[in-house]
Amino acid sequence: QLLLFLKGFSESERNKLAMLTGILLANGTLNASILNSLYNENLVKEGVSAAFAVKLFKSWINEKDINAVAVSLRKVNMDNRLMELFPANKQSVEHFSKYFTEAGLKELSEYVRNQQTIGARKELQKELQEQMSRGDPFKDIILYVKEEMKKNNISEQTVVAIIWSSVMSTVEWNKKEELVAEQAIKHLKQYSPLLAAFTTQGQSELTLLLKIQEYCYDNIHFMKAFQKIVVLFYKAEVLSEEPILKWYKDA
Repeated sequence: QLLLFLKGFSESERNKLAMLTGILLANGTLNASILNSLYNENLVKEGVSAAFAVKLFKSWINEKDINAVAVSLRKVNMDNRLMELFPANKQSVEHFSKYFTEAGLKELSEYVRNQQTIGARKELQKELQEQMSRGDPFKDIILYVKEEMKKNNISEQTVVAIIWSSVMSTVEWNKKEELVAEQAIKHLKQYSPLLAAFTTQGQSELTLLLKIQEYCYDNIHFMKAFQKIVVLFYKAEVLSEEPILKWYKDA
């Protein structure tokens, strides 16, 4: 109730209340769900919510740290809602980051940026799997992924890992070791052009190699398929000689 009527306080009183709220959140007296009140339309529109949040988070992080704050926010599903402290036309990572960094809360800015990236990755993987199961043309999938990379600032290394994981989850694998290698080669040959579109850098090729290695270790039936997969990707120009040799020497 107090937070809903913040406009009834002077700026000095609001600052004191924000600092007290931060301390009470830090010591567990209050639950982070009370922050819902800051999303009140009038408070957001007039900038009261964002200014109050600055003092609150400074106090909270000062008592604990950003990791403890993140855990509390996650428990009440608020880890992805912090941008709602601003009006709709200002709800961007850039605006949030600038506002809170200038206020001396760089760690909160970085936390929100990471949350956005994680959310974008999950969304990308989900959409990719749907496109693959529909059998969309590779050129359409590649175009979509490149747009998402640009929009959400996702690296090629991250994308190639997401594609590998999506490709491997679209099929029911044979339980017999002698048959799974043949099945894997057939399946991966089909998806080679898609992977090749996102291994334009040596680092991306190394990332893919490590993902293949991890997958083969985690799925025992694939242990003998590893070598065949690497040779297939080399022939299909998904992987090149230099990263394979680097992996062999340094892995």
